[in-house]
Amino acid sequence: MKIKKIILIPILVILTIIISSFLIMLYNLSPVSTKDTKTITFEVKEGWSKYNTVEHLKSEGLIRSAFFGKLLIKLTNRELFAGTYKLSKDMSTNEILEKISNQSNIENESITLTFIEGKRLSNYIKTISENFPYTIDEINELLNDKEFLDSLIEKYWFITDSIYNESIYNPLEGYFYPDTYEFKKNSTLEEIVYRFLDNLDNKLSDYKEDIELGTYSVHEYLTLASIIELEGGLSEDRKDIAGVFYNRLNSGMKLGSDVTTYYAVNKDFSAYLTKSDLNSCNGYNTRGDCVKGLPVGPICNMSLSSIAASIEPNKNDYYYFVADKNKKTYFSKNYSEHEETIATLKSEGKWYEY
Repeated sequence: MKIKKIILIPILVILTIIISSFLIMLYNLSPVSTKDTKTITFEVKEGWSKYNTVEHLKSEGLIRSAFFGKLLIKLTNRELFAGTYKLSKDMSTNEILEKISNQSNIENESITLTFIEGKRLSNYIKTISENFPYTIDEINELLNDKEFLDSLIEKYWFITDSIYNESIYNPLEGYFYPDTYEFKKNSTLEEIVYRFLDNLDNKLSDYKEDIELGTYSVHEYLTLASIIELEGGLSEDRKDIAGVFYNRLNSGMKLGSDVTTYYAVNKDFSAYLTKSDLNSCNGYNTRGDCVKGLPVGPICNMSLSSIAASIEPNKNDYYYFVADKNKKTYFSKNYSEHEETIATLKSEGKWYEY
C-alpha cells in the first residue's frame, strides 16, 4: 500500500499540474470580455513579426496574454498577414489569430477624392501623393515609364503612340478624367491610374465611332478639348468656342490661345504673360510662330462637355471670342468687332482683371 501511495502521489501532482496549466491556458486564451462587442480597428503593419503582432494585440487589450498568444502561434504554425482588421474583445485569442491569418479578412478602407476639371496632371499627382504613400517622384517615374505606357497603349483604344512625341511634357496629360473617385487606401499606383483611364474609356465610348470617322485623331480631339475647357468658362459656350477654333484651323490661322502659352511656360493663370512668354517656341504655345495648328498634346484634364464640343462643334462664322469677369463669352466675326467688344466690356466694368 505504501508503494502504491508513493507512486500515486506524483501522478496526482502531475495530473493536477497538467489540468491547472490547461485551465490557465484556456483562461488566458479566452475573450477579454464576453460583453464588449464593440468593433476595434487593428492594423498589422508591414515588417511586424508574428510575435510583434501578438505583443500589439496585448497592448491594445484584445487578448489576455502575450505569452499564451505566442505559444498558440507556435503550436498552430500560423502565418499572420499585414493589413487592417475588424476585431473585438469578445473574440478569443484563437479567433483573433485565425482572422488575421486569412488575407480575405483584411479590411480595405477607402478614401474619396475629387479631381477638378481644368487642372493639370501635376495637380492630380500632388493630390495622389498627399493621400497615398507615394512620392511625387515615384508617381512621375511610373507615368513616364516606357514599359508601363506601352501596356496602356495595348490596354486602351484611345491611347496611342502620339503620347511619345518628344515635345510633350507629360505623356498622360489630358487622359485622367476629372471626377470623384473612391479608392482603396492600399491601392497600387497602377490601380489608381487604371481608375482614371477606365472612367475616360467609359466617357469616350459614346463618341468612339465619331472619333474614328472624324478629321482628327483621338489625341488631337483631347488636345482641343483641353483648350476649350480652359477657354470656356460656361459649358453652354464651349461648342461655339470649338466652332471658332475649327474656323481658325480650317483657314490656316493660328489658334492664338493664351491658355496654351500658360502651359507652355508653366505659369499659373494668376501670373501675367510676358512678351517673351508669348513668343516662346515649343510644342504648346499657339501664340508664337512655332505652332501653326493644334498643340502637341492636351494642357489639362477636361470635362465631358469640352470633349463633346471638340468632337461636335457648333458651326458658326466667328473667328474671335472673349469672356467677361462673369465668364460669359462674346463672339466676333472679325478683329475689329473683337476690339469693340473688349472696349465695351472695359467701359462697363466687366473686363476680367487678374
